Amino acid sequence: MKTTLCLKRTDDVAVSTIIEYINITAVLIVMLVVVIFVTNAVLIEGPSDSLKYNSFVDIGNGVSVRIVDIYVIAPANGTITTNFDLPDDVAQKDYYVKMDPLLEGAAQSIIVTDGNVESRISITGIGATRGVSGNTTGSGINRLTYDSGGV
Repeated sequence: MKTTLCLKRTDDVAVSTIIEYINITAVLIVMLVVVIFVTNAVLIEGPSDSLKYNSFVDIGNGVSVRIVDIYVIAPANGTITTNFDLPDDVAQKDYYVKMDPLLEGAAQSIIVTDGNVESRISITGIGATRGVSGNTTGSGINRLTYDSGGV
């Protein structure tokens, strides 16, 4: 007596294998899409925002120091003007330097922002005695003017 072994796949096994491959492929594609979005946020935007914030703090501190310095050497009667330069851009984006219009007196602060990341720096020492106003951008030469008449 001779026995023949015949290996045949049933239709159910073939369909199960195809569905298994489709399911695994779908899960991997979903994971790939999630990784792509997370990579952008974690590896590109996060460090870029951190760099911008630290640069904005440095720029704000520089402007604050210039304001205080010009106040210290300002004449009792008259006007003094100085020009200074700021970086043209931070992380290849434009930014704005402005005084906070809602705060007065010792609470005055400088806002440096690109519309997304913002830093606030107080004007050390003179906020209680002198009001400061104005705004600028990083491009070009910036001018700081002190007028004893308050103009």
